[in-house]
Amino acid sequence: MLLVDDLLTFPGRGLLAIFREIHNAVRQESVDQAQAIRDQLRDLYLALEGGKITEADFDAHESELLDRLDTLEAFGRGGEEDEAPPAP
Repeated sequence: MLLVDDLLTFPGRGLLAIFREIHNAVRQESVDQAQAIRDQLRDLYLALEGGKITEADFDAHESELLDRLDTLEAFGRGGEEDEAPPAP
């Protein structure tokens, strides 16, 4: 019976493994995108401090980048924006 059970549950376990891999890939992509946005924010702050951009340009780009970062972080939490983030 054990062999029959394994044969019957194999498709379900295979699909579960595939879904786990997809989930992990999406989560990693989200982490990578968030890090890229943080890098852009850092470069933006450096450009402002170096006088390469104006305060108005900085404000426009910063708000856009922060909105994108908030969207990614909300996606990572499963869209639960009302919930407080976990304590470190």
